[in-house]
Amino acid sequence: MNPERPSEAGPLLDPEALAQLRALDPLGRHGLLPRVAGLFETSLDSLLPQLDEAERAGDAARIRHVAHTLKSSSASLGALALSRCCAEVERLVRDGQAEGLGPRLGELREELARVRPAVAALGQPPA
Repeated sequence: MNPERPSEAGPLLDPEALAQLRALDPLGRHGLLPRVAGLFETSLDSLLPQLDEAERAGDAARIRHVAHTLKSSSASLGALALSRCCAEVERLVRDGQAEGLGPRLGELREELARVRPAVAALGQPPA
């Protein structure tokens, strides 16, 4: 899978954001991009159960914390649609509109399901 492969909605991961990360390790000697992708994956393994538990418990503050964390890390990898979903969840909580979170959290999870394989592909050697 090519994480920068365009789809109808555009690339899954923003080529400019990936180019900025690649510029920090232009020869790939330090494995920066695969390491960042791996850290994102590890973070998801921790954050998604937290999100599920917070949603079950109705803990809007914890939902906002998870969304904020995902917003930043997804933006750094160029998962801009995911970052926007997270920002919307964060905004709803901040504005006291927790009743509207269900559908937004569903969208966040759907976008995450699309992005996760693209991020995982960043850690794979080129085909």
